[in-house]
Amino acid sequence: MFNWLRRKDTAVLEFPDNASAFAHACTCGYPLLINARIPALVLEEGHRGSAGERCFLLHLASQQEPLEIWGCTLADAPAHPDVGDLVSFRIVRIATELPVHASLIGYIDNRLQPVLVGNRGWRIATSFMSGNIKPELHL
Repeated sequence: MFNWLRRKDTAVLEFPDNASAFAHACTCGYPLLINARIPALVLEEGHRGSAGERCFLLHLASQQEPLEIWGCTLADAPAHPDVGDLVSFRIVRIATELPVHASLIGYIDNRLQPVLVGNRGWRIATSFMSGNIKPELHL
């Protein structure tokens, strides 16, 4: 009768490296929606912006096909990803007036561990969020 009070065991998938974790993320079918955090693999480091943000070429795992887009960290980020890291890209806006490779506007907010925990998602290794970001209020 009280089995609903017990903690359910969640399946944990651990991957040997970021590339195999990203390959699995590509099969999960992440939808490209506003405020979605999409797993991505960092392919190369780009330029550094005038405000202090760092740009990276990302390979996004999406529902249709993996996309290559340029994404950046926030200007006051305490750390930044390296080439080959598994990160999460947060979509802020979808600009339909731009070409497909430039239509997703967002930023890199976390470095992910190659560990997928059931329905909860990927484990976070490092946060790239600065301390001056106000939390969202959803009513």
